[in-house]
Amino acid sequence: MNFKPVRIILLCMATTLFPVTLFGQREPGTLPEEIATQSAPSSEPAPGPGQQQTPRPSMQDSIGSSGQTAQATKDKMFVRKAVEGGLAQVQFGQLAEQKGSSDDVKSLGRQMVEDHTTLNKSLESVADSMGIMLPKHINKDDQVELDKLNGLSGDAFDTEYLTMMVKGHHHDLREFRVEAEGTQDPALREAVVKGAKTIHEHLVMVDQMAKSKGIEVPHRHHESGAEQPPPPTQ
Repeated sequence: MNFKPVRIILLCMATTLFPVTLFGQREPGTLPEEIATQSAPSSEPAPGPGQQQTPRPSMQDSIGSSGQTAQATKDKMFVRKAVEGGLAQVQFGQLAEQKGSSDDVKSLGRQMVEDHTTLNKSLESVADSMGIMLPKHINKDDQVELDKLNGLSGDAFDTEYLTMMVKGHHHDLREFRVEAEGTQDPALREAVVKGAKTIHEHLVMVDQMAKSKGIEVPHRHHESGAEQPPPPTQ
């Protein structure tokens, strides 16, 4: 009796009942890794018809925004300090008009009052648009200087006043020029450039008067940009 046909029939039945697993054993309803990866839904919703997908902020965008915020903070600090210093210059000038022993010192004091009052008004106008709370009084250091001046008279007063003017205007001119180069606010920059021009004119006057009285004056070429004209308004 030939058993070969029977063996072939049994082998075919086994293959039909127990198919070979191509991807290995897995839970029912699962997909192979490659197919599951391709068909996995995105965590972000797809844009609707007519809508554009919102781009993600880049590292460069974050850095740029941070830099702008830092400069805006510097702008506000500068305006507050400049106005505070202007208040002091007005009070120093008023005292010079009263107690100066020479007509030159009296005249200089009068011009300081006029020019710094005008400069402060221009900065106050910008400060309003920037939402800056401005100081109403001079700071403690300037109050000490004012009290010192008030206790002097004659040549001693003139010498002290001119010494203060030289030191203050060299410092202020540097501060104004740095701010003019750094600020990104057009209105503030215009006011600062005009202020720098006024302070430069004052510096030339006070340096000449101080030299005529034997008062030491800083070398301008050692000052940051002291001999350069104020930056142009764009």
